Amino acid sequence: MNELEQIRAAGIVGCGGAGFPTHVKLNCQVEYLIVNGVECEPLLRTDRWLMKHKAHALVEAADRAGEMTGARERVIVLKESYHEEIASLQAEVKKSGRNVTIFLVNNYYPAGDEQMLVCDVTGRTVPPAGIPLDVGAVVSNAATMYAIYESFQGTAFTHKYLIVTGAVKTPTVLRVPIGTTFGDCLKAAGGITVDDYEVIAGGPLMGVQVPREELGNRPVTKTTSGLIVVARDIPLIQNKKIPLSVVLKRAKSSCIQCRNCTDMCPRYLSGHPLEPHRIMRKMAFAGADGPDLEAADIRQAAICSECGVCEVFACPMGLMPREVNRYIKGLLAQKQIRYSRPEGTDVYTKRPERELRRPPSKRLAARLGVEPYYDQVIDTLSEPSVHRVIIPLKQHIGVPARPLVTVGEQVVCGQLIGQCPEGMLGAFVHASIDGTVTYSGDVIAIEGRW
Repeated sequence: MNELEQIRAAGIVGCGGAGFPTHVKLNCQVEYLIVNGVECEPLLRTDRWLMKHKAHALVEAADRAGEMTGARERVIVLKESYHEEIASLQAEVKKSGRNVTIFLVNNYYPAGDEQMLVCDVTGRTVPPAGIPLDVGAVVSNAATMYAIYESFQGTAFTHKYLIVTGAVKTPTVLRVPIGTTFGDCLKAAGGITVDDYEVIAGGPLMGVQVPREELGNRPVTKTTSGLIVVARDIPLIQNKKIPLSVVLKRAKSSCIQCRNCTDMCPRYLSGHPLEPHRIMRKMAFAGADGPDLEAADIRQAAICSECGVCEVFACPMGLMPREVNRYIKGLLAQKQIRYSRPEGTDVYTKRPERELRRPPSKRLAARLGVEPYYDQVIDTLSEPSVHRVIIPLKQHIGVPARPLVTVGEQVVCGQLIGQCPEGMLGAFVHASIDGTVTYSGDVIAIEGRW
């Protein structure tokens, strides 16, 4: 079994994004293999813990993955403010002699965005609606790279590193079986310290708000990066409560066409033809049937990354261009209208002002109301005992895995319980604890042995 087959057998998918199957992603030949240790969003800290404490694994996996892909440049990227993590990685590179370099970026948002990362490292712009492979690069985040290292040791992807932070008694990095409920993760962090709270799965800007009643049954998946607990009265939560109808009315009536949203847009600054202020202008003239989906400016909404810089940092009127773009993207999807690049442009280049328009990560945290948690020092790892897991058979881009076990069957950690159909895009799924299968369908529920 070669290394790519080991990665496939382990069921590894991208840990920090949509969950693209890693054995497919790394089945390529590139110039740059980039390990993303930047952690795009404020408050996320898991990759920092891995870079500090698992440097050997990350450096070895990066070198071997670079060898697989033919990459002459094998680069681990992290923020220049990560002093201990930098020292740990540099010491390991020096000790091992591996063909890996360390690349530092400023502490801006969204530095960890895959396309921003490629632009910073290579100087090349990934084309609109494109992927890093289009410019000779492939990107995997640090947690994915650690899972790759474990696959080389014969270990399946059964446990997930994630952070639990914010308004909890003991903010911590957790290592838990995939399928552990969010409720159990919050208990492992000592419980919640405020009465009126919300829980965000992922980062504060692009994460998903989880209803309280679902915490006991919402499982950790291969792509869960963290849980953030916050008080309900902060701007982050209050802005999420604004109805779409109000967002659209404000867009029509209050946009002053200052173009700050465009001038600060990371995609625009990287060279993409995305100008949110033009989209907002078109919305002002939209009738009862909605915006004109044939308009070129409107269709540019399809390449918005939904990072939120426009509404959290740029707009002086408190408008929400990101939500407007998300709304338009939904309309385009309903009409099955795919984005097509403007004719006559093959190579895109970053705009010269890009380096001058990078919002500081801490400033965004302050505007969202999560600054009190920004500078928390979190260097502990907790591995709580888990006796019940709910493992989805679709935790990745592609088709769901097909169940291989039935109710009442005894399974052991690492056993294959969900198989990707041959020839289809997907990923294998493994049991994450020893126990008895209590449900087998779109998820596999396992009760552990006490």
